[in-house]
Amino acid sequence: MNTRRISRDGTALLRRLREPAQPRPEQCGFCGRDLPPGHRHLVDVEERALACTCTACGLLFQQPGAAGGRFRTVPDRYLTDPEGGPDERAWSVLGIPVGTAFLFRNAALDQLLAFYPGPAGATESEVDEEDWERALGGSRLAAALEPDVEALLLRRVDHRVECFLVPIDVCYELVGRLRRCWHGFDGGAEARAELDAFFARLADRARPLPAAVTA
Repeated sequence: MNTRRISRDGTALLRRLREPAQPRPEQCGFCGRDLPPGHRHLVDVEERALACTCTACGLLFQQPGAAGGRFRTVPDRYLTDPEGGPDERAWSVLGIPVGTAFLFRNAALDQLLAFYPGPAGATESEVDEEDWERALGGSRLAAALEPDVEALLLRRVDHRVECFLVPIDVCYELVGRLRRCWHGFDGGAEARAELDAFFARLADRARPLPAAVTA
């Protein structure tokens, strides 16, 4: 019996057992295919949930009337408005109690909603239509917003408000990132660094809306 070989193999086995298991890839919610990082999502408008999708299934649900309109493909556009966005007055009108929020319209409920990332996930709040109009009625980003699948992601910092139109799944990605690193009442230094890095990536990726045409 080769005791050296058994010992060496046993040590390797113990090492593998101690190592964390490799995470399984996410799967398409419709065909079960394994998905790569950065895959697309659909919004289930009835369940108010995101569903992972492969490219083929995503294209299928882009067809008019597919699944009775229950699923909507999340777009892949990131926009900013160089001509101006919401300011601190708009922030006050909307009554946002924290430094970061995302807002979108739920078409099934015909309701504007605001979500505030925090240590327990995202806190939901309804937005009054009149307040929305007073705060964002003149916003070109708000006018371009697609219900259910896009959101306005806002952050108040240094007496100014950063505002991006983003895919809705990006907002929930931010919620998950902050939840993992949140400490204390306001998130702490790690959460602030995560926010800085996240919004810096948005600024690099976002494209400006075309300049308004004047008569």
